[in-house]
Amino acid sequence: MAIGTGVATAIVLALLSIAWGSTLIPLRDVVASLAYATGLGGEAPSGPVGKIVVDLRLPRTLLAICVGTGLGVVGALLQTVTRNDLADPFLFGLSSGAAGAVSVITVFGDHFGTWTLPIAAFTGGMLAAIIVLLLVSRIHGQGPERLILAGLAVSFLFTALTNYLVFSGDQRAAHSVLFWTMGGLGLARWDNIWLGALGAGTILAYALWNHRRLDAFLAGENAAESLGVPVARMRRMTFLVAAFSTAILVSVAGVIGFVGLMIPHLSRPLAGPLHLRLVASCAVFGAVLLLASDLLARTLLPPQELPIGIITSSVGAFFVVTMLIRNRL
Repeated sequence: MAIGTGVATAIVLALLSIAWGSTLIPLRDVVASLAYATGLGGEAPSGPVGKIVVDLRLPRTLLAICVGTGLGVVGALLQTVTRNDLADPFLFGLSSGAAGAVSVITVFGDHFGTWTLPIAAFTGGMLAAIIVLLLVSRIHGQGPERLILAGLAVSFLFTALTNYLVFSGDQRAAHSVLFWTMGGLGLARWDNIWLGALGAGTILAYALWNHRRLDAFLAGENAAESLGVPVARMRRMTFLVAAFSTAILVSVAGVIGFVGLMIPHLSRPLAGPLHLRLVASCAVFGAVLLLASDLLARTLLPPQELPIGIITSSVGAFFVVTMLIRNRL
């Protein structure tokens, strides 16, 4: 029931996201344009409406769905394997690594054209993940708390690197990099939407394939080992898949915080702790959160567009305070 309601909400928000912008498009024209573009019949609306819907706003909406889905599921898996209710991609330096790499553009320039941002962000995110795992491998005992501490150290390191490069590099590029590090969907195009789908699809497929092993973590590490789950290897593999998916998502949408932290907490009361339903719920409500946040980012301060990370961070801060007051964290 809750998942069905979430899907219906996501569809409504997707239509509103396509309709709302600098030019308000009636919903009937949005539906007609989508029907015509997908070959379901009807006539294309007159003027540029069809191109605005299909070529500009639809890719952005689909990217919001992919990013929200991916980050929501990543957060759920990281919280499970680390047994930490505050775990999300930020905690492990994955997002900070991507941002640090992008800041290199302020020093070395835009050598790969439109693919410079995705390439730099993906490289930085995976580099951060590798550094975290290398640090953990050098420490006696590889429990979840070591992974968290190593992730925090790498996160602070890459954040400092980002700030230094932005400050010391080309100030004309610094503004665009700063906007990107706060997150946004302005890079969405049909030629890069597959990256968002790959990031979300990878973590979703991994979570569904391993949902029973992830369920075993809920009983504790000793119980999971007794059930035949290789806990340490499973934790490392989950971290690597989460890093891969996060790096891809950050490469096309920038750094969008708190989605991976909030969505699992909102989904568990509705879907329960077992991962088959929990993962589906996180995917749906992650998409809902990103669609709603993007809609707010484009409408709160017209004609300017706010970075979407400002919206999610504001909501996330309020969410954490509420959970603390209710003794849920």
